[in-house]
Amino acid sequence: MPDSYYPEIRRLDLFASMEDARFRELMRGSYVQNFPPRIELITEGDPSDFMHIVLEGSVELFSSWNGRETSMATLTPVATFILAATIRDAPYLMSARTLDKCRVALVPSQDVRAVFDQDGEFARAIVAELALCYRSVVKNAKDLKLRTSLERLANYLLRQRARAGSDRFELPIEKRRLASRLGMTPENLSRAFKGLRPYGVRVDGNRIELSDPADLAGFAKPNPLIDDPLS
Repeated sequence: MPDSYYPEIRRLDLFASMEDARFRELMRGSYVQNFPPRIELITEGDPSDFMHIVLEGSVELFSSWNGRETSMATLTPVATFILAATIRDAPYLMSARTLDKCRVALVPSQDVRAVFDQDGEFARAIVAELALCYRSVVKNAKDLKLRTSLERLANYLLRQRARAGSDRFELPIEKRRLASRLGMTPENLSRAFKGLRPYGVRVDGNRIELSDPADLAGFAKPNPLIDDPLS
């Protein structure tokens, strides 16, 4: 991997505190590759040969079973996947594909495990990352099990508003992928958007306007134990 990528990767919490020598040792066997859109990077059930780092573009994590498919997450720079499989030397539980042109760093899983045993700061950072991922899974399960489809969509829109810092923003993913993420069919998502009109939700393609965020929040009842990604 060219040294020019090191500072960007170093900024990740996962690598920020590890020893410089160990970081260079980890990067020595790594490489960066460009991928066009719609390329499957990993397939669930395959051995976890690499930990991946998204440097440019966006990557969708998804899963399939019995002819059905669901979107699990969308990753943007700079983000890693799938760390748990790498550490456990276990098969991937999800597949991943590029949504647009991507640049991805591939770090051999065996090197990650070797440095994990040697660098205490790196090991602690991995534990923290895995804990964050676990809590994210629990929050997602609570969102799906405790909320109606309208409540899930309302809270999703409020989270996107907070990220955008504006009452007007664009959905970061296609509506059919959003429907899958929220546990709906595309038809149910369309009905849910219509159901939120009385709360000031206006939709024009992928453009969203929230004319009365306070009213929408009153309906959605956001909860930091579900909606705060950092809690």
